[in-house]
Amino acid sequence: MAIDPTRFCINRKIAPNLSLEAFFQLVQRLGLHKVELRNDMPSGKVCDDLTAGQTRDLLAKYNIEVVTINAVYPFNRVDEALLAKTDALLQDAQAIGAKALVMCPLNEGVAISPEETMAAMNTLAPRFAQHGIQGLVEPLGFPVSSLRSAVQAQQLIRDAQVPFKLVIDTFHHHLYEHAEQEFPAEIDVGMIGLVHLSGVEDTRATAELTDEERIMLSNKDVLNSVAQVKRLEMLGYKGVYAFEPFSSELNSWTPAEIERQIRHSIELLQA
Repeated sequence: MAIDPTRFCINRKIAPNLSLEAFFQLVQRLGLHKVELRNDMPSGKVCDDLTAGQTRDLLAKYNIEVVTINAVYPFNRVDEALLAKTDALLQDAQAIGAKALVMCPLNEGVAISPEETMAAMNTLAPRFAQHGIQGLVEPLGFPVSSLRSAVQAQQLIRDAQVPFKLVIDTFHHHLYEHAEQEFPAEIDVGMIGLVHLSGVEDTRATAELTDEERIMLSNKDVLNSVAQVKRLEMLGYKGVYAFEPFSSELNSWTPAEIERQIRHSIELLQA
């Protein structure tokens, strides 16, 4: 299964202790050119203390493309604070040339109806269009999530008649217990805008898994991320794969270890 290396993207979560420039340098050393930036890094800001202009200069210097910024949360509980946060992130995305902005649902054990989620999409869609930014809805598979199913998210996007796309995350796919019943027959790969990849070796019950268990891909991966990717390829997915581990273990990884882990994960996918 040969995947064009230009389709691989590195989420900044893998390098929590690196400056933005050091992160771009690492990605360049790997021969890659796509990154996913975040608003939940230690600085609390997408570009840390850099201006948009300084960030654009670094992106040009290292030939890096910002695929997405992650994330608007909780996109399906709209209030003035959420709208202000969304507008600020859209402005950040536009200012640095990011293509898309990830949208995550409420993940706190509170139910939100499909109608409310669709209404939120309808409220947010004009804001995304105004800034020329693609909205990417990411279902979260946690039992406490208000939107767990990729197929349901796909249908809500269609019913709301908004131009959003999906983020498929191999971790969250694994956590949602009905995913394997729904996904193969019902997913439309044309509606997938991004795929997040991580691996888990922890063998505790699926419902007990958290972001803390998310590392990179391995032969012991209980998520079967490599198999998930092979199926997506067979279904015709031609988009970007972003490596998105979350474990606090990453805090101790040196740049050399980060590079080694990424290279190994890509090798597993290309085998």
